[in-house]
Amino acid sequence: MMIRLSFLLLFSLLASADQNVLQFQGQQGAKTIVLVAGDEEYRTEESMPMLGKILAKHHGFNCVVLFPWDKTNQYIDPNAQTNVKGWHYLNEADLMIIGTRFRRPNEADRKIIAKFLRDGKPIIGIRTSTHGFKGKDKLTEDLTLDQFGPKIIGEGWVSHHGRHKGQGSRGVIETQNASHPILNSVKDVFGPSDVYGVRNLTDKDTILMRGAVTENLSPSSKNVNGKQNKPMQPLAWLHPYQVKAGKAGLTFTTTMGGSVDFVNEDLRRMLINATYFLLGQDVPKKATVDYVDPFYPSFYGFDRKVWSQRKLNTTTFALGQSPYYPDVPKSPKWPFRPTPSEKVVEIPAQKKTSSRSK
Repeated sequence: MMIRLSFLLLFSLLASADQNVLQFQGQQGAKTIVLVAGDEEYRTEESMPMLGKILAKHHGFNCVVLFPWDKTNQYIDPNAQTNVKGWHYLNEADLMIIGTRFRRPNEADRKIIAKFLRDGKPIIGIRTSTHGFKGKDKLTEDLTLDQFGPKIIGEGWVSHHGRHKGQGSRGVIETQNASHPILNSVKDVFGPSDVYGVRNLTDKDTILMRGAVTENLSPSSKNVNGKQNKPMQPLAWLHPYQVKAGKAGLTFTTTMGGSVDFVNEDLRRMLINATYFLLGQDVPKKATVDYVDPFYPSFYGFDRKVWSQRKLNTTTFALGQSPYYPDVPKSPKWPFRPTPSEKVVEIPAQKKTSSRSK
């Protein structure tokens, strides 16, 4: 009888599980973090599950990962700008980590995001979060989707300051803020995603790191001499925000964040440190950021057809899984990342589309 009841309980739990999101259980009573994937280019569908696993298994946070789904809700589709599933998990979240690009949530989901912002809850934004939403629809009375980047993240889309897919980014710690706890044991940050232009930070913002444009995509590449690095653009900062009728909140942002950037240990550590800091917890002296499962990131780029062939879903990125896919066509060779030693059946990518990078 007990076995039968246990089986029924297990079946009930499995049947009620939300198949649209990934949930990584941390410690009982721990803070809840919602990680939002949803960009066409920088592979947040790969990086957000990896970060969620680290936050849950090494640091005890409860994590929920949201994904964009195709219009039939059958597979994860980074190009689906209106169909990120699971925004309601923000209602119970203590922190949001977001890496979306030009998403257009519906009215019901906008109301959920608006409540999160009015509550002044903390946010971590990566890469395209500066232009994470698109449109004139309002999130709050004084904030449209287009304004999320400039007002909440601290900056909107400006430019590729470095040469896209040709020059990398090296983190240079801002001397006056070198002792900030978010920078605990963060010494060597490099990624093949180019430096973004940043123009609109103010004296209210705290720059923690600047981005040196490097000559090429190699981690050993020298910094460029000349005007590209004079001055160096902000690469990571803290930005206070407050929407109308809302509480004061704080955002940490880095314009790095392609999945291949997270090969860098100290970039991962900076995000883990920011999580502790924004949640008002003591930041570890040297946070553990080892991968929970092997991580094989794809190089960034656009592809509009491959997703219907790969048919990725939440089980693709679950605990114990380490998906590996070929880069999109015309990606530069970048051998500075792990690849699986065993033979993997790869699904070929499609021909490159003409989508414009941002």
